[in-house]
Amino acid sequence: MASLITNLAPLALGVLLIATGVGKAFGRQVARQAAGTVLVRVLNDGRRATLVLRATGVAELVIAAGLLAAPTTVVPAVAGTALGVGFVGYLGYARVTAPESSCGCTARDNGPVSWRSFVRAGLVVAGGAFAIAARSAWWTQADRHPVTAVVFLAVTAALLVAVSRDLDHLWLTPLRKARIKVFGHPLTAAAADVPVAASVQLLERSLAWTAASPVVRSGLIDHWEADGWRFLQYSGVHETPQGGARPVTVLFSLDPHDTIDTAPSPAVRVTLIDDISDELVDVDLTEGFVPTLPMA
Repeated sequence: MASLITNLAPLALGVLLIATGVGKAFGRQVARQAAGTVLVRVLNDGRRATLVLRATGVAELVIAAGLLAAPTTVVPAVAGTALGVGFVGYLGYARVTAPESSCGCTARDNGPVSWRSFVRAGLVVAGGAFAIAARSAWWTQADRHPVTAVVFLAVTAALLVAVSRDLDHLWLTPLRKARIKVFGHPLTAAAADVPVAASVQLLERSLAWTAASPVVRSGLIDHWEADGWRFLQYSGVHETPQGGARPVTVLFSLDPHDTIDTAPSPAVRVTLIDDISDELVDVDLTEGFVPTLPMA
């Protein structure tokens, strides 16, 4: 099995280098991609950075051609290993000096350097090391052990796809969409998961708040949940029909599940409690109130 892996390594590494090299050598967006890499900082010139990126792509294609055409020759395998080591060093430098810079690993990958970038570079190093030990052409091994060869190449391809961010649209994005369909959106929270700030934001967009705002004289003082409601406590001043003013506690209660996204027009109860007598204040806050704003 070990000999099979070493003999098939030139094929796997060659295909990988072709996939990454073609875009960098001949792609139309290489200049834009190079502008986001740390190469611009090192070379202090966007055109030079583009040339280096294209040259790297050409080198990958040349090494890949050598691995596929002469898999038992040591030179392409050593060159592939050296290229992988160079990738690891480049990624490490970029991660330390400019972590926000683009990886530049492939023509379509414009994301920053991440652990996936290091894993892919490590696979190039490992592939080159195995290819050095190849003693038989990959097509001979594939002919002798077709099933094992297919399994090995399939596993290798799956691993490369998993660590390639530019291929996420082939598997990761559909997988995430399927998870949302089956288990629901992760941001659709339960009552305990909806923060109080979200309830306050929802309240302050409601007609209940607009109608009660002439009474409210403070920000949020306290909050709690009971009997399926979330209570938000404020202090206020209620003007009596006789012309006096009495301090009151203003309680708003609403569904703790609700947010602006799930309930733009929430049901809100408003209660006024006289701070001196601790009795409910019987007042209709909507009397004379003409709504000019939507509920949310």
